Amino acid sequence: MKKQLEIKVLISCIIIQAISGLAGGMGLISDPTGASLGISLEWLSNSPFNDYLIPGIILFSVLGIFPAFVSVGLWKEKYWGWLGSLSLGIALIIWIIVEIIIIGYQSNPPLQLIYGILGIIILLVTSLSRVKKFYSARK
Repeated sequence: MKKQLEIKVLISCIIIQAISGLAGGMGLISDPTGASLGISLEWLSNSPFNDYLIPGIILFSVLGIFPAFVSVGLWKEKYWGWLGSLSLGIALIIWIIVEIIIIGYQSNPPLQLIYGILGIIILLVTSLSRVKKFYSARK
């Protein structure tokens, strides 16, 4: 079965998110101070968290494990893969917005910008692919 370019792009973006979510989440879980990842506990001063353990668990599961399953669903052309992709794009954008509200915008490194754009790309490609499929089915 030949995959269209937009599906390959979408799956690639989701796999990138899965890998980074798993790695970042595991880094925060294994070192809740954030020091091993070069992030400061001071960033959490206006948050409900004392350390990065809970954000690490959320990052690992919601933005790491979940995208891995979504990529499999998309590859196998399961309908739930599309719903998962849409949900992932929304979750990633919400994560970045909440993160910016809580810790402020961090430009060095520009991870918030990168992952915000990744979330938008996932949403756009998911939406455009479904619209394209809908209209091609009506012909």
